[in-house]
Amino acid sequence: MKPGSELREWISHHLDPIADSGVGRPYQSDFDMNPDMDPGETAVVPAAVLVPLIERPEGLSVLLTRRSSTLRRHSGQVAFPGGRMDPGETAVEAALREAEEEIALDRAHVTLAGLSTPYRTGTGYLVTPVVGFLPPDLPLVPSEAEVAHIFETPFGFLMNPANYEERHYDLPDGGRRRFYAMTWEDELIWGATAGMLRALYDRLYGAAVA
Repeated sequence: MKPGSELREWISHHLDPIADSGVGRPYQSDFDMNPDMDPGETAVVPAAVLVPLIERPEGLSVLLTRRSSTLRRHSGQVAFPGGRMDPGETAVEAALREAEEEIALDRAHVTLAGLSTPYRTGTGYLVTPVVGFLPPDLPLVPSEAEVAHIFETPFGFLMNPANYEERHYDLPDGGRRRFYAMTWEDELIWGATAGMLRALYDRLYGAAVA
C-alpha cells in the first residue's frame, strides 16, 4: 500500500474531475450481472452518494451506514450517505448535503478527490459516487430517522476482489437476480453499494472505465 499522501494523489488521479457534470459518462449497473433484466426506456432519477475515505495512521478506511429499519425503501441495508439530487444540484452538492443530513458531517472536513463511475440501479436511479477524504474521529451523529449505525471498513478489504461473493435471490416468476456481496464483521455489504465499490475497484486497479 502506498504512503498516505501518495495514495491520496494516486486515487484522485484515477477519478473524474469534480467539475465533470457526469452527463454521458459510461456507467456500471445492476444489469451487468443480470443481462436478462430489461431496463427499457424508463427515465432514471439522478442521485449521488459520498464515498468517505477516512485517513487513519494504519491506513484508509471507508465510512458506511446501515439504514434505519423504519425506512420505506432499502431499510436495514448498508449504504453510503446520499440520495436523489434536488433540481439544480450538482452531484457534489447533493452528496455533501445528504451526508450533513444523515450523519452530521460538516462539509468543511471533506477534501474532495473526484467522481467515480456512475452506477444505475435496478430501481431506476443513476448514482454518481463522489469520493472524498476525511480526517479520523470526527463527531458524527446518525440521523435517528434515516441511519441506524455508522461504521468503517478497511479500504484494502473492499479493494480486494477475493472478498466479493456473487450471490443471488430467486424471484416469484422463477427468475434469478445476481449481485455482489461482502461481509465485514457483522455487516453485509451488498447490492448497489457493493456494485459501486466494485466499480471503484475496477477504476483504480482493474478494468478502469475511461
